[in-house]
Order: sequence, then C-alpha cells, then structure tokens
Amino acid sequence: MFSLSSRKRKAAAETSPWQGPLVALRDIHVRFGRQPVLREINLEVPRGQTLAIIGESGCGKTVLLKTMIGLVRPNRGQVLYKGQNLTRMSEAELAALRTRFGFVFQQAALFDSMTVAQNVSFPLRQHGYKTPEEIQQIVLARLAEVGLPETVLHRKPAELSGGMRKRVGLARALVMNPEIILYDEPTTGLDPIMSDVINELILRTRQRNPVTSVVVTHDMHTARKVADRVIMLYPLSRLRPDEPQMIFDGTPQQLDACTDSRVRQFIRGEAGELLMELREQASGAF
Repeated sequence: MFSLSSRKRKAAAETSPWQGPLVALRDIHVRFGRQPVLREINLEVPRGQTLAIIGESGCGKTVLLKTMIGLVRPNRGQVLYKGQNLTRMSEAELAALRTRFGFVFQQAALFDSMTVAQNVSFPLRQHGYKTPEEIQQIVLARLAEVGLPETVLHRKPAELSGGMRKRVGLARALVMNPEIILYDEPTTGLDPIMSDVINELILRTRQRNPVTSVVVTHDMHTARKVADRVIMLYPLSRLRPDEPQMIFDGTPQQLDACTDSRVRQFIRGEAGELLMELREQASGAF
C-alpha cells in the first residue's frame, strides 16, 4: 500500500512537467562486501538523450545501470528520477516507478517456458493493463516495430536465433511505453550484421518514441552510432584514491579526439599498456 504522501508525490509527478534532468546521480558509492565498484559518480541524463556507458569488463558499467533504476541500492549518495529520490523509496514504490522503465538484458532474459507472445505481454499482464484483445494488438505492434513477423508469436525462445531473442527483449521493454530504456550490452554475441540491426532499432526507437536511452556497451561501433553522449568508467583497482572513476564524458566525436592514453587504448582495442600493468601487478604479488 502506498502512503498518502507517496500517492501525492506520484500524482504531482504525473501532472507537473519536470524541467530538470530525467535521471541524476549524486555522489554515488557502491560496494559489495569489501569490494568497491563505484566511487563518487555524479551524472545527469537529460530527457531524450542517448547515453552510452563504456569501459573495461569489471569497471562497474552494469552496476551503474542497475543503480539508476533502484535494482542496486548505493551505499552512499542519491539517485533521483524526476527529482524523486529512489534511495528513499520502499520496494512497492520502486516497483510502481519501474513501470516507466524498459530494460533490455544482456542475454535477453526471456522466460524459456513462455511463448514470444507471453514474454512480450508479460509486463502488461503483470500490472493488470488492458483487455486481452488490446494486449494482443500492442504485442503485434511492438513486434512489428522490431521487425519480427506474427509467425513468431507461438515460438519459444529456444526456437529463435540470438538476434531474434534480442529483438523480442526489446519489444517487451517497449510494451509499457517507458520514458527511459536501459540496454545492457545489446549487441553481445551477435555477428556484425545483426549487431547493426540492433543499433538501427535503438535509433528508430528513439525516433518513434519520446524516450531516453542508456546503453552499456563495449562495442565502439554501437557507442559511436547510437549515442549523443559517451561516458567511460575505469576500474577502481587501477586508480589512485584521488582519481575520478569517470575518465571521459563527451560526444562520440570528442571521444575519438581524446588524448587520455587510457581512453585511446580502450577505443582502439590495444592491450599493450594493460598487459604491462597486469604483469607488474602479478610480479608485485610475490
């Protein structure tokens, strides 16, 4: 049950146009046990922007994505959505708020026992939206948006290719008309052609719907093609305590012109300096 104050906040948010950033992170720190993952992250995402988060494996990209929508609670700091502090919300309030978010998981995360139609319609049925006939029309429309024919409706995920599963995951993320869509490594495991199909769908989704997008990726082609803005995180284990974890924040064009050796090494896929660092760490351990 929502408290009276919670209902008032929700009603006010729905009726008053929000003028600030859609999402804002203030001094975010996340630690799992003794292992720090995110440190002093400050970030604002304006409405309508497509933000790409890049960086090496293990630098905290997916943790940051999950922190943005309250799936991970920070040890310190605030996560604001339209000015509402997610870190102070109950699980029931967060569940209601997440109907405004669409999440495209790295491996699509479809329910194996359900058909495509059941997977895509799941959020609508879960939240009691629409009649069965209306749900069917929405499902068909969303599948058409991602380039899938009506013939896939009764197939199970195991009967689909990797690219088709990714597109079903995107269709499911769209059924609630979200204000923000979060993509976790949307092109991982796909061939170059299918990867570009997914990139095109991300672009078309933004063009057809007034949606804000956050894309976690290590694919530089994806980052350059879909993003208005790119940020790069760096692993805390290789930073001094006084160094910022976000080592780049700018446009894709500025990214390509960046002179920071760590950024250039990553976007060029060069392992030389990292390999030397790892060797030094390994030799220092003995």
